[in-house]
Amino acid sequence: MNKTLSIILVVCAVALIAYNVTLIDFEDPFEGNSIVAVIGVMASLCAIVLILIFYTSKKIQKNLEED
Repeated sequence: MNKTLSIILVVCAVALIAYNVTLIDFEDPFEGNSIVAVIGVMASLCAIVLILIFYTSKKIQKNLEED
């Protein structure tokens, strides 16, 4: 996975977070469709963290191979 694909996936995850935040009813976020939106936000945040961990591990692996 190259840098461009990582950036595209992070941007898509951020767009999903923005969309799901608009669906959350902040007066009662754990009822009805709001819980689905909260789960969507959490899943997108997890995806971003996993992509960043993968990208960092690839950078470390590249540095180790150069030495």
